[in-house]
Amino acid sequence: MDGNFSQAGVLLSVVLIAVALSSSVAFLEPYDLLYDNAVQAFYNNEYANVVRYMEAALSSYTELRSTKVRCRLRCQDQHPFDAAFTDLSFFDVVLRRSACMNTCIEEKLGTQSVHKVSEDVVQDFYRRIPYNYLQLAYQKLKQPDKAAAAAHTYFQANPEHVEMGQNLEQYKDQQGVREEDFVDREARPHQRSFTAAVRLYDRGDYEGAIVLFEEALVEYYKADVECRALCQGPQRFEGHDHLRYRYSLHELISDHFTQVLHCEHECVRDLATRPGRLSPMENYLPLHYDYLQFAYFQVDRLEQALQCALTYLLFHEGEEFITDNVEYFREVLGHDSVPREKAAWYLRRHKQELELLLIGSKTMGAEFTEGNYWSSSGGREDSNRIPSGTDGWMEYVPISEKKNVTEAASQQHREGGPLVYASVQLVQNSVALNGTQRVLLDNVISEEECSDLRHLAHSVTMAGDGYRGRMSPHTPNERFEGATVLKTLQYGFEGRVPMRSARLFYDTSERARSIIESYFLLNSTLHFSYTHLVCRTAIAGQQDHRNDLSHPIHADNCLLDPEANECWKEPPAYTYRDYSALLYLNGDFEGGDFIFTEMDAKTVTASVKPKCGRMVGFSSGGENPHGVKAVTSGQRCAVALWFTLNPLFRELERLQADEVIQALDNRSQWDQGLNINPKDEL
Repeated sequence: MDGNFSQAGVLLSVVLIAVALSSSVAFLEPYDLLYDNAVQAFYNNEYANVVRYMEAALSSYTELRSTKVRCRLRCQDQHPFDAAFTDLSFFDVVLRRSACMNTCIEEKLGTQSVHKVSEDVVQDFYRRIPYNYLQLAYQKLKQPDKAAAAAHTYFQANPEHVEMGQNLEQYKDQQGVREEDFVDREARPHQRSFTAAVRLYDRGDYEGAIVLFEEALVEYYKADVECRALCQGPQRFEGHDHLRYRYSLHELISDHFTQVLHCEHECVRDLATRPGRLSPMENYLPLHYDYLQFAYFQVDRLEQALQCALTYLLFHEGEEFITDNVEYFREVLGHDSVPREKAAWYLRRHKQELELLLIGSKTMGAEFTEGNYWSSSGGREDSNRIPSGTDGWMEYVPISEKKNVTEAASQQHREGGPLVYASVQLVQNSVALNGTQRVLLDNVISEEECSDLRHLAHSVTMAGDGYRGRMSPHTPNERFEGATVLKTLQYGFEGRVPMRSARLFYDTSERARSIIESYFLLNSTLHFSYTHLVCRTAIAGQQDHRNDLSHPIHADNCLLDPEANECWKEPPAYTYRDYSALLYLNGDFEGGDFIFTEMDAKTVTASVKPKCGRMVGFSSGGENPHGVKAVTSGQRCAVALWFTLNPLFRELERLQADEVIQALDNRSQWDQGLNINPKDEL
């Protein structure tokens, strides 16, 4: 009997385990882990696995967002706030919604854990980096139709990626690739409908345009709901340690709610910003109603035309052209109308949110400035009273508080100062390099010094060091390795590299700094912002038909917006950087030319072929967009340097390295009893 019971127990256990396993299979796999598997498969040349894991990662990412939106909206509907408000009734709803959302989300994702997707992976998905891997994998698997779709999707968010544009042109000529294969797999429905509507409008197909503009509005308000639902996740409280400051319950709730509300308020900007762009489309939502009032007029539906014109005036009260149109419509119809309630409600909520944000931000001690959400009332200029024509897509406008670095230089740029060292030769100045604040120099260091620094790089640099651990931060076709001055000094003290070589890296960077400071005739001291010994190596087997850049076109202290032809000096750009320099250690590799471009990130204005002892220096702003062509064979090594005129942004590791060097130079003082140990600085 005991034996039977034991067998039954074992059988029951097996059944329970099987049920548990079968149910766990249904849970969504974390998209970041799938993404990591795909990247590893890419480096192993397992292209079928790249596709399998990357497609699964994209699917998981989409499903995760959909699940959060669905659960949050469902629980909101199931547990509404009552009209009769008390503290207990309020928290009753809050707690029930929380329990509801946990249950709902866990049904799809499994038990929630402390696992958090890294910011790098989040940014990769935002920038559509997975599609770059996919198009390369599909290309290797000889599936050009799918490669074309992936390339097109990537290019929509990365229009400055010249090589991807060239890939797309090649796909168009390939057999088996049709026009309909060039689809944006991540297209946002409201923007897709709006774009299609504008095209029909410009062709004079007003009936067709009306259908699509109305569809775009439906999708816009739907996307707004989803955007707001995604804001209800964890928020960042930088500089707000609630335990240390012992915030009260209401202060804590106020801070969290204010951040969530700010995120929701910013959905206006998010929905108006096309993929990969930095600035929203001008006057985006009101423009729907502007187009519609004219389209309805053209098909003689004046009731709807009047309603849309009145709706537009909710956003831009008293705007002259539309006010004239309203008067005309009223006169012809013989009666008035009212704006669309959906838009009126949307604006009422927007204004109420602004009032709450001003209160909440003051409580937090944070500054809040209302964004210029609707921009100007512009975008339609024509002599017609009813209404004024259109030029399709509107020009970009800057986000509130952005600084356009192309407007006015803060100081008078000069160049042509002494080169400090007799061996250094001027090769090209700004004029020869077709730009401003640019210089190309040779013989900054000797062949022997280049050789020593290359050997140092091979001993000290680590894959991903300086790139947040990412081995291929700019392209999947190359491996990046780096090291800082302080790290090399540490290796020197540990005896892992000759101290002479570590000291050479330090001295070389100081030599580069003094040359740049002198040549550009700077009136103040140039400080190190970051110093990096870096090598990039072409990955074997991944260079066939390669067209991407080793380092995409960018500017060093502002966010380059090629389509708007602007560069925005705001985070995450290193806005405090003023000058940059690259000192090359070798030239025995294929590709890897340094290039300057116009602000369109396409027009190359100058090209530099690296070689030992050659240094290119330039100011770090939007006047000098630059990048690196693909390294297709061998290894390219250089000392990369960024400088600042603001001592507040000096590199901390550099200051520590300075103290180590000073201690080394004062060894004689140690013998006199001065207790200085340079290793302590490490």
